[in-house]
Amino acid sequence: MSFCSTNPATGEEGAVWPLHGAKEREQIVARAQCAQRAWAATLVGHRSVVLRTIADLLDERVDALAERMALEMGKVQAEGRAEVLKCAWVCRYYADNAEKQLSARPVEASGTQAWVQYDPMGLLLAIMPWNFPLWQVVRCAAPALAAGNGVLLKHAPNVQGCADDIERLMIDAGLPPGVFANLRLPVDEIPSLIADRRVAAVTLTGSTRAGRSVAETAGRHLKPTLLELGGCDAFLVLSDADVSGAVAAGTLSRMLNAGQSCIASKRFIVVEAVAEAFINGLRGAIGKIVVGDPRAPETTMGPLARPDLANNLRRQVADSVKAGAIVDVQAPVPQGDCYFPPTLLLNISPGQPAWDDELFGPVAAVCVVPDDETAWHVANHPTFGLAGAVWTADTTKAAEMARRMQCGAVFFNGLAHSDPRLPFGGVADSGWGRELSDEGILAFVNRKTVWVK
Repeated sequence: MSFCSTNPATGEEGAVWPLHGAKEREQIVARAQCAQRAWAATLVGHRSVVLRTIADLLDERVDALAERMALEMGKVQAEGRAEVLKCAWVCRYYADNAEKQLSARPVEASGTQAWVQYDPMGLLLAIMPWNFPLWQVVRCAAPALAAGNGVLLKHAPNVQGCADDIERLMIDAGLPPGVFANLRLPVDEIPSLIADRRVAAVTLTGSTRAGRSVAETAGRHLKPTLLELGGCDAFLVLSDADVSGAVAAGTLSRMLNAGQSCIASKRFIVVEAVAEAFINGLRGAIGKIVVGDPRAPETTMGPLARPDLANNLRRQVADSVKAGAIVDVQAPVPQGDCYFPPTLLLNISPGQPAWDDELFGPVAAVCVVPDDETAWHVANHPTFGLAGAVWTADTTKAAEMARRMQCGAVFFNGLAHSDPRLPFGGVADSGWGRELSDEGILAFVNRKTVWVK
C-alpha cells in the first residue's frame, strides 16, 4: 500500500509514498522512544538553539516548501510562503520563551521547600490535516520539542511530501534523528498506535468526527488529548461598524486558503442598517479573485485540495439553496474537478447546511438581521465554538460582548487568526485544550510537585 501525491490543479499524479509496514513502524517508534529520552535530558537552552536553527532553515527553504504545498494541496505561492514564515515565527517564539515558561514554580507549603516542575511527558502522537500542512505540524511540534517531548507525526495522505520535508529539515537543523518522526500509516492503524504504551499523549487537528474517535480511543487508554476541530463561527457586522474594514477582513478570512480553514468566519451576520454596503463590498471583492493554478503569479486562489471536497461543498450549497438560501455571486473558475467558484450566498438561516454545518471552502454566507441585539442573539452556533469576530466602533462594550460569545477566542475589528503569543483552541464541537502561548508548551508536561522537608 502507498500514498500518492496528486496535483489538485491538474489532476497529475506525483510522488508515491510507500506505507510503513509493521516492522518499520516498530523500528520508528522504538528509535523515537530512545531519542526522546536523550532529548529530554538536554537543557532547555540547547533545545532553544535547535529551534532557532529550524526557524533559520524554514526561512532559507521558504520557496521550495511553498512549491511543495502548491503541488500537493493547491495553496497559492504567496500564502504558502506566508505559512512557512509563520512556522519560523513560532519556532523563534518558543526558542525565546521556553526557558521562562518551563521554569519551576516555587510554592510556600508550611515552612517546607516545595515547587512545581514541568517535566516532558514523552512521545506525542500528532495527527495532522492537509489544509495548513506545515503550520499545523510546526505549531504542535515547536512547544512539544521545547518541553523535551518527542513527536510521532501521522500526516494526511495527500501531503506526504510536506511531511517528509519537515522531518528532513528538523534533522538538518540538528534535532537528533527519531525525536521527530513521520509515520506513513492508514487510518485504521491509528487506534493501535494510540494504545501503544510508548505513546504518552495525542493531539489532533481535524474534523469533529475524527476528534470524537481519537478522544474515545485515548480515553480507553487514559491518554491525555488536545483536539483542535472544526468551526462555523460568526462574523458580526454591527450598525456602527467600519464597513470597508469589515469587507476587507471578511473577504480575507473567508477566502484565504480557498476557504479551507477551521478558523475562517463562515456565517456573516450583518445588521440591516449596513447590510447593503457590506454585501456590495463583498460582491466587489469576490469579483476580483483570480482562481487558477496556484503556481501562477497572477493567481490569488487555487483549487480545493481534493475532488471529494469540492463535490461535498457543491452538495452543501445546493442543499442550502433548496432550503431558501440565494446564490448571489459565483466567480469564474477554470475547468477541473477541484476548482470551486468563490461564492456569495445570501438569506442563510438555521436549518440550512450553510448555517448548521461547516462549509470548508470559499463560500461567504450572509444573514441580515434587524438590529445589534438580534445579531448577538443568533451569533453563537449550537455546536461549534472556535473563534468569532465582531465589527463595532464601540470598543468600550468589548468585555461584555466577549463574555456573550461562546467560543475560544473573540476578535474585535479584525479577522480571527492564530498567533504564537496567544492561546488557540475551541469549545464544544470545536475541541478542547489550547495550543500556542504558555498554555501550548504546558499542554503536554507532567506538572510534578516536589516537596522537601
